Amino acid sequence: MEESKKEWFNRSIKEVEGQFKVEETKGLSEEQVVKNREVYGLNELATKKKKSLFVKFLEQFKDFMIIILIIAAIISGAVGYYEGEGITDSIIILIVVIVNAIIGVAQESKAEKSLEALQKLSSHVVKVVRNRKYNSSTF
Repeated sequence: MEESKKEWFNRSIKEVEGQFKVEETKGLSEEQVVKNREVYGLNELATKKKKSLFVKFLEQFKDFMIIILIIAAIISGAVGYYEGEGITDSIIILIVVIVNAIIGVAQESKAEKSLEALQKLSSHVVKVVRNRKYNSSTF
């Protein structure tokens, strides 16, 4: 793997020190912190854009078994219609598929809200060295 494409967690302390032109015992100066924030941004996890409920609903139909059920409902409806038996079976299958999608979206939304609440509750304590001084901060 090329050295510049190595993930940060796979790099040694010396490699990271060399990249940022810093010594472990001295830490970064305030000027270096400002410069690094301009270049790399804040030290935050990237967040994904939230999907709308409609998109989440449509994604529920990507599952292979759901596609099979929809195809079965279409075939059942066509056969029932041509034989004069009605399309009740296909309607029931489609209702089950739609209810399943609604339940899936509801569960996914609840899980996302729970995760967001947990992230707000957790406090992050960071120990850094700035201008040869050890600092702790919570964010």
